[in-house]
Amino acid sequence: MFQISWLRNMILLQEDRVKQKVDEVGISIGNELKEYKASYMPVPPKTGTSNIFKDDFAQGLLNFQTVGARFTTRELYEKIRRQFDHVGLKDLKFEFVLMLDNPRNSSLGRIERQTSNFVKAYEDKINNYATNWILIVSPSGSATENLASDEVMIIVALDWRSVVIQQLQLRIALAILFTLIIIAAFYLTVRTMLRQKKLGEIKNDFINNMTHEFKTPIATISLAVDAMKNERVLQDREKIEYFRGIIKEENQRMNRQVETILKASQLERQEVELNLKPLHVHEVIKHVVDNFALQLQDKNGHAELLLQAENDLIDADEVHFSNLVNNLVDNAVKYSKENVPVQLRISTQVDGRRLMMRFEDNGIGMNKETVKRVFERFYRAHTGNLHNVKGFGLGLSYVKTMIEGHHGEIKVESVLGKGSTFVIHLPLKKA
Repeated sequence: MFQISWLRNMILLQEDRVKQKVDEVGISIGNELKEYKASYMPVPPKTGTSNIFKDDFAQGLLNFQTVGARFTTRELYEKIRRQFDHVGLKDLKFEFVLMLDNPRNSSLGRIERQTSNFVKAYEDKINNYATNWILIVSPSGSATENLASDEVMIIVALDWRSVVIQQLQLRIALAILFTLIIIAAFYLTVRTMLRQKKLGEIKNDFINNMTHEFKTPIATISLAVDAMKNERVLQDREKIEYFRGIIKEENQRMNRQVETILKASQLERQEVELNLKPLHVHEVIKHVVDNFALQLQDKNGHAELLLQAENDLIDADEVHFSNLVNNLVDNAVKYSKENVPVQLRISTQVDGRRLMMRFEDNGIGMNKETVKRVFERFYRAHTGNLHNVKGFGLGLSYVKTMIEGHHGEIKVESVLGKGSTFVIHLPLKKA
């Protein structure tokens, strides 16, 4: 608002200056033309020229020098043009009128009517500005005083506001640029604040999740160690092996969590190098699904494989590609509905020169906000204070990074309460 007000005031001030200059030109040209009425100079009409006055009455007064009789329209135009150039209005267009009255008639009634009609012709054009009457009379005490007819000139500046804007172009452009810089700075400041707030929330969520993920195996290991101190357990070889297996399993679980965090750090620094080699996608999918057979069975679910692609050979890193397929299947299992059998469908088909894979489930689904941010690092959908699904929010971020590393793309479609579909396109191996 301040900038708009400043611009408006600047334009109004410049308009006043331009109008003042137009009035100054009128005064200057009036004073200049008065000098030609100061002396008696009989001059006959010029042959082949166009004079301002053509009526018989004006021709009868030619012995008394008048401006309209002495100068042609073009000469008067050039005089006014020079005055405008002198005051810095070189680009201003204008028109003018010069009128003559009977010297025996003391009133200027006819002039008033004629000049009024002239000005009225421009009243509807708001970009025109007419000067006040410029009365051109013989100076007092001159030889032609009360002899030569009085004359009136009016100058109309055409489309003068465009000249105002033209003169202010640089200042207006700088003002607009300055305003845009302020808006951009304000936007970046607010955006940075929101990002800092978002990063703070992500950091807190990550710390809470990491604490939860490590606290559970540590507590389990602690209980197993305490149990192994019991005399009865020490004498039972089978129980010792059981608790040792628990400790080993929980230790491996913590190692996997640490590897996940380190892997995310490497991805962020772009230190991961892919070992690309020919790989059959169908074999990887079947292997991963076989590994989830027990988990699917535990939830009374099953995976339907519709591997219809005639060509499933791509250039891929076997480890990372297996991990990304594993993450997508794992999500389908983890985010399934309670007391509802898991229905996972994995299909493939050739789409031009690319292989398309679809992972469809009947899980809890996602709302629109979650769909937009599901591939962000550390992002997890808000579920209140419930932590029934473990993780750091790195799985899908890792999947997207690996897909892009294989020169592919991934999209997600989801309806809250009905399930999600992940669609992946990867380039086929060139023949």
